[in-house]
Amino acid sequence: MTMAGQTINDRLLAARHSLAGQGLAKSVCKATTEECIGPKKKHLDYLVHCTNEPNVSIPHLANLLIERSQNANWVVVYKSLITTHHLMAYGNERFMQYLASSNSTFNLSSFLDKGTVQDGGMGVPGGRMGYDMSPFIRRYAKYLNEKSLSYRAMAFDFCKVKRGKEEGSLRNMNAEKLLKTLPVLQAQLDALLEFDCQSNDLTNGVINMSFMLLFRDLIRLFACYNDGIINLLEKYFDMNKKHARDALDLYKKFLVRMDRVGEFLKVAENVGIDKGDIPDLTKAPSSLLDALEQHLATLEGRKVSAANTPTQSSSYQRTNVKSAVSALSSTSSAFGTAAASSKFDTSNGIDEQLKAQVLAEEEAAMNQYKSKVSSPTSSGAGGASAALTNPFLSSPPAAQAGQPIVDLFGAASAQPAAAAAASGASQALATKASDDLLQLGNPFADMFEASGNSVAAATTGATGAALNANNLWMHNNGFNGSTVSSAAATNAFVSDSNFTSVFGNTEPTGHAGDGAAAEYAATSSPFDWGAADDDGRGAQ
Repeated sequence: MTMAGQTINDRLLAARHSLAGQGLAKSVCKATTEECIGPKKKHLDYLVHCTNEPNVSIPHLANLLIERSQNANWVVVYKSLITTHHLMAYGNERFMQYLASSNSTFNLSSFLDKGTVQDGGMGVPGGRMGYDMSPFIRRYAKYLNEKSLSYRAMAFDFCKVKRGKEEGSLRNMNAEKLLKTLPVLQAQLDALLEFDCQSNDLTNGVINMSFMLLFRDLIRLFACYNDGIINLLEKYFDMNKKHARDALDLYKKFLVRMDRVGEFLKVAENVGIDKGDIPDLTKAPSSLLDALEQHLATLEGRKVSAANTPTQSSSYQRTNVKSAVSALSSTSSAFGTAAASSKFDTSNGIDEQLKAQVLAEEEAAMNQYKSKVSSPTSSGAGGASAALTNPFLSSPPAAQAGQPIVDLFGAASAQPAAAAAASGASQALATKASDDLLQLGNPFADMFEASGNSVAAATTGATGAALNANNLWMHNNGFNGSTVSSAAATNAFVSDSNFTSVFGNTEPTGHAGDGAAAEYAATSSPFDWGAADDDGRGAQ
C-alpha cells in the first residue's frame, strides 16, 4: 500500500462505482480513500450538499459510510468516521435523525489494525502505525454513537441549541427537565473527553482533523453544560430534598469535568491553536460546595455545625451562589463567543485569512503566466527569441519571412503568373527523359526551385542566390534539376541515343506537323515493331 496519493484500490473502486452509475457511492469512496490525509473539503462539501437534496437517500448515504467503517485499513475506517462527524455537524438534520433512529451504529469496540505492524509502520508518514491509531478509532466511534444516542433521547443536538442568558435552552429550562437533560449531556461530554489524546499523538492529517472536530464540539457542549449548571444553582435552594440531592451530585461531576476540559484545552494550545481562540475557564469558589452540602443536610434533617444557624446559613449560601453564578457566567460568555465563531467551522482548521491570501497569490501568478504565454513576441528581443523556438505559433515570426519554407512532403506553392511563364519554356527544353531512368521525378528539386523563384520575385536576384547558396539541399545532393542535367550530359553510360534506343521515345507527341514527330521518325528503334508496322513503312 502506498500512502503518497490514492492507491490502486481507491482508483479501482471509484471506477467501479462510475461504471455502475453510483455517484453517491463514488463520492463516499473519494472521501474515504487510503491516502493518509484528512478527507478533502470538496468531497465533504458535496456530501453536505447531498444531505440537503430531497432526492438523495439519507439511509443509503449513512449505510455507505457505515460500510466503509468496516474496512480493515485504519485510514479508511478513521476517514469514514470523520466524514460522518462532519455531516452530523454541517449536514442537514435529516442525517442526524436517521442515525439516531436506526439501529445501525459503528460497531468498532474491538477494532484493531494489525496490517502495519508487519512492515514496522514504515508505510505511514510520521511513524504512526495503524496499531497505535486503533485505540483512537475505538474512542472516536464511541463518541459518535453517544452523540446519536443523545439526539435520540433529547430530540435535539446539544452542539446546535441556542446558548446564552436570554435565549439559552438550558438556561431557561425548568428544574425537573433540567435534571433529566444534564445527565445525557454529561454522558456525551464524557465520551468526548475519553478520546484522551496528547500533543505527541497528533502526528498525521487524519487524527488532526478528528481532533479539530472534537475541539469544535467540546466548545459547544461545555457552553451548554455551563448554562445548565448556572440554571441548576439558581434553582437549587427552591428544590425539594430529592431534586437537591440529584443537583448536588450533578454539580460535583461538573467540577471534575471542568478539570478534564482544561486539560483538553491545553492540548489544543500545544498543537498550534491560537491562545486567543481558546476560551478561559473560570471556576466557582470552593466555598460554594460547602454551602450546597449544608443546605442538603438541612433538608434531610441532619445536624449542622453550631457556628451556622439556619438564618446565617441561608444568607451565606445565597451569597456564595451569586458569586458562583457570576464566575460561571463569565465562563459561559467566553465559551459562547468561541462557539459562535466560525473560524473552526472549516473541515481542516485552516485560517480563512491565510487561505484567502494564498488563493490571491496563486491567482496573481497564474495571470502573469497567462499574459506571458498569450503574447510571446511582444517583449522585444526576449520575445523574438522565444518566438523563434516556439513550435506552436500560428504564423511564422517576421524574422523568418524571407527564408524559403522547406516542406518535404507538400506540393510546391503556386507561383506568380509572370514567373511561371518565364521559366516554363527553358525548363521544358532542359528537362529530358534520360535525366531520370525510371521517370520517378524529383520530389525536392521542383519545390526548392519554386521557393527560389518565389523569393526572387519578392526580393532581388542577389538575395535569392544567397539564400540558395546557403541551402544544403541545393548542392551536390543528386536531386537538383540542373545538376542532374549536367551530369547526364557528360555521363558516358547514359546518352540520349542509348536511352531512346532501349526505351523508345517517351516525349509526348504534339499536334500534326510538330518537330517532335520528325524526331520520333528519325530516332525510331529496331525494337519498335508496333509503330513501324502500323505505319506501313516496314521494320528498319
